[in-house]
Amino acid sequence: MKTEQRHWTQNRGWQNLGSSQLTKDQAPQLVLVFGGRKVLEDPAHYQEIKDFYPEANILMCSTAGEIIDTMVYDDSLALTAIHFEKTTLQIAKAVITDQSESESKGQELANQLPKDGLVHALIFTDGLKVNGTALVKGLTDNLPKEITVTGGMVGDGANFEKTLIGFNQEPAEGQLILIGLYGSELRVGHGSMGGWDPFGPERTITKSEHNVLYELDGQPALELYKKYLGDEAAGLPSTGLLFPLSLKINTDQGEVEVVRTLLSVDETNQSMTFAGDMPEGTSAKLMKATLNVS
Repeated sequence: MKTEQRHWTQNRGWQNLGSSQLTKDQAPQLVLVFGGRKVLEDPAHYQEIKDFYPEANILMCSTAGEIIDTMVYDDSLALTAIHFEKTTLQIAKAVITDQSESESKGQELANQLPKDGLVHALIFTDGLKVNGTALVKGLTDNLPKEITVTGGMVGDGANFEKTLIGFNQEPAEGQLILIGLYGSELRVGHGSMGGWDPFGPERTITKSEHNVLYELDGQPALELYKKYLGDEAAGLPSTGLLFPLSLKINTDQGEVEVVRTLLSVDETNQSMTFAGDMPEGTSAKLMKATLNVS
């Protein structure tokens, strides 16, 4: 596998990164582009990338920040073009309009992919219209057990207005893209790192429905959440990115801790919608962002 990277900013335009560049006989099969939502809304950028790589599959996703090496940018475009020497791709697509469709859309995507020779799958989904827990269930229940799935729900900075994904077209709302990677020579590794520390007492989810949280310890969830945030509560839901909840979930492998990030709040019923399920009876603890990195 060979790669090259480019970075676009308003002030400097497109710049090649690093010394490694693809040669003429290393045409990329896949180009991954992550950028600010408002930048992606300019159709000129898709055409520019298509001109760079006319034969490639181009995936564009909006973000809550673009990472280049050790730096994080806002309102830029981070591009990685990938040439696979022995790996082939298959693409599955779906459109979602409501979170209640999440599991069925995961099933729909998984069933579109041929299973013979599948090694790994990359998932990219609308970040505001998807329940991540249900989507993953739909995927994993319909893919071979040995297949790993990585990826995520795309962002909109701190705006929480809409998220965009485009595959070989200008980015749009409600898109779900599953990329299957095939080939016996392919080896895939993956990992994750959190950016939050827990604080405050451990509480119990006493009322919820799927990924909507209504009560903690019998108290209205949003009201209690705001007490902890103090002045930061005025910036919800965007400030919620800094204060997710940590849950202790019972699985077949035992108890595991997961992080649930906030998607939206409802002042009328004092509820909070998260990116994954919030099961009743589960222990929950507030978390705060940290800049400590080891």
